[in-house]
Amino acid sequence: MPITTLTSRELNHDIGRAKKAAKHGPVFITDRGKPAHVLMSIEEYQRLTKQRRNIADALAMPGAADIDIEFPRSRELPNAADFD
Repeated sequence: MPITTLTSRELNHDIGRAKKAAKHGPVFITDRGKPAHVLMSIEEYQRLTKQRRNIADALAMPGAADIDIEFPRSRELPNAADFD
């Protein structure tokens, strides 16, 4: 599934191109070089909202591997187990 990236300006000048690209995969719309929106076909939207019910499924969706995310490590120590 190809991922298309367009600037906001490109989207405004050629919405037809964006709609055609969305038939084949997500279209990322950027503002000042950063992804801000995603355009997709209604069929893809319905598929995602009806079938993705948990975090594991959402992380396994196409294109998720292209998303950069970092989780901060906790500096807190775990509490000792209370067996009383």
